Amino acid sequence: MISVVFLGFGNVNSHLFDALVRNSKASVLQVFNRNRTAINFKSKNISFTTDITSIVDADIYIIGIPDDAISAFSESLVFQNKLVVHTSGGASIGVLSSKNRRGVFYPLQTFSKKRNLDFKEIPICIEAENDLDLQLLRQLGETISENVVAISSEKRAKLHLAAVFVNNFVNHLYYVGAEILQTEKLPFNLLKPLIAETAAKIEALSPQEAQTGPAKRNDIKTVEKHLNLLDEKRHKEIYELFTKELNQKYGKEL
Repeated sequence: MISVVFLGFGNVNSHLFDALVRNSKASVLQVFNRNRTAINFKSKNISFTTDITSIVDADIYIIGIPDDAISAFSESLVFQNKLVVHTSGGASIGVLSSKNRRGVFYPLQTFSKKRNLDFKEIPICIEAENDLDLQLLRQLGETISENVVAISSEKRAKLHLAAVFVNNFVNHLYYVGAEILQTEKLPFNLLKPLIAETAAKIEALSPQEAQTGPAKRNDIKTVEKHLNLLDEKRHKEIYELFTKELNQKYGKEL
């Protein structure tokens, strides 16, 4: 059984905690977090500490804190030659202190505290500096996910960049759509079936094949009408940017 200690308890680590604590092939021994109020354990058998000197011995230590804090925090750990990993998509393996064996355990998903997730289909991207540690991370990943893949820091950085486009930026476009509807007192729920079908199409079609809309079909009148309907300057700028991008991609000029 693989023993785990969580260092930090933000969105990613709290979801990983829930997945691993229900897993018979892994043993969560402890959680370290500077803020006790953020912790709400469902199991009383797992210890909690705010004292960095009281962290117990484990096979894997999973750091789940903001990227900018990983380097200094990993250097502050009092133990050495243990397998310490972070969960960041954008940070390299090299940000971890070299006094411990370094690795990455990055679940590629968007995490919100009010959402329950099934880890089976969530890709877990792993990296380590030696084969034995990589094998251990793979074993841990496979206890909760059916999609564990070894990826270098360089490729993972590009993967994280792509994820920002398809998740964070797209989600902000949902917000823009909601703002436009609010001006007419229309519910955002009207768009949810469209959002669901747009996402579902990618299961069978490539993004290029799934693309529709006035910019792709060179519908100049509709584009001009939309721009006239937009009151917010920033909404116009976003619309014009995407229209230009789609127009260039599909080879038609408005």
